[in-house]
Amino acid sequence: MSGLALLLAELGYEVSGCDMSHTSYVDKVLKEEIAVVLGHGKAHMDKFLPELLVYSSAIPEENEEIAAAKERGIAVAKRGEVLSWIFDSRFGIGVAGTHGKTTTSSMIALILEQAGLHPTLAIGGELCDIGVNAKLGDGPYMVAELDESDGSFEKFHPNIAVVTNADWDHVNHYPTFESVLEAFTRFTSNPKDGGLLVLCGEDAGLGKILAAGSLPREAVTYGWGMGWTWGAFNVKHNHGGGASFSIAHKGVHIDDMELSVSGDHNILNALAACAVAHTLGIPFTMIKKTLKEFKGAKRRLQHLGQINGVEVYDDYGHHPREIAATLSAIDRMFPEKRLLVAFQPHRFTRTLALYRDFAAVLSSADSVVLLPVYQADEEPIEGVSSALIDALLNENGNSKSIMCGSLEEAAYELEKQCLPGDIVLTIGAGDISNVGEMFIEKARVEVVHA
Repeated sequence: MSGLALLLAELGYEVSGCDMSHTSYVDKVLKEEIAVVLGHGKAHMDKFLPELLVYSSAIPEENEEIAAAKERGIAVAKRGEVLSWIFDSRFGIGVAGTHGKTTTSSMIALILEQAGLHPTLAIGGELCDIGVNAKLGDGPYMVAELDESDGSFEKFHPNIAVVTNADWDHVNHYPTFESVLEAFTRFTSNPKDGGLLVLCGEDAGLGKILAAGSLPREAVTYGWGMGWTWGAFNVKHNHGGGASFSIAHKGVHIDDMELSVSGDHNILNALAACAVAHTLGIPFTMIKKTLKEFKGAKRRLQHLGQINGVEVYDDYGHHPREIAATLSAIDRMFPEKRLLVAFQPHRFTRTLALYRDFAAVLSSADSVVLLPVYQADEEPIEGVSSALIDALLNENGNSKSIMCGSLEEAAYELEKQCLPGDIVLTIGAGDISNVGEMFIEKARVEVVHA
């Protein structure tokens, strides 16, 4: 929402907004003289006199502010609808998928930026390299991360559509995996005339869509080996972070590449970025140089710092597959080190549907600190809590995890368990990133007073 607010302000609209808490994203819009108030309330209609009320999928339809706008005849639209109006008026490069959207769209955006193409950006996370999550460019291209959580990505008609994967998530909107595949099938069927599809051939969900033969045109694919349009082979993961690999295009080895970011998932993300940039005619030397320098997006295996010999990382992963990818990346970076994970489940519906999978992937950590479920806009579900995951992690006499009731308690527990040389990872889509910062600050204060 902050990114859309910034874009609309740059386009010349008078913009105001509200949020439940004061975050760094609120600071960014305040810096651009966009009025922000905390909390939701129908009084905002009198305060700001809007002609259009835009809301995110995290806000329920029965919200009193939305209800008041409708009663007064004020136009109401979801974030995805408004963003699609801007997107479809440009040469749109849309990145969709259950996982990896932010990093892939960030890679593409940085390549276009470095190539001097001045793209318009609307990305879910903040780019470490550019320092923003949205900006209005004066070039013809727009790079946008498209949100499938509420189905709004189907409103977009890209010139280039990238799909990183199709997995079962957002179970409050998609009751089954089949319903997810149906939505992605519809999305891949609505690019602009002559539009290009770029799909990860390694993904099981997209594999089903490809096998069904329902795509409107042949797709550019990417994956491991030489059998895809774009392929990676000779992969090497560097101790401490980063990776190197060889790239094949249409079965021919064209070059080698290095990345500063880590993990197999980021190699696949880089292949998607290569496919898009090559299609736009950007020289491969520029693509290669930019991806090597790419630092990533905030909260995507972001290094928060080191304190007392402990490295602290933070990640946005909130689905078992995302967590598995992050843990695998850390294991390749630091195979000899002990890993302590603090995890905050996000949404009761997701926890209920996937708690067994969460326990399975978290079991590879040396120790797990579990926080209460971050409920977002959901009401609690009876019997659904982090205790479901905790019970599985500690069954059969194991002592793998411990429950904590607050962020402060989690930071204290991590400090109590940590030894020099350990890795701490905070992971989740709520406010768990504060735990890593608390952990670092607490340890720093104790060093000062030692």
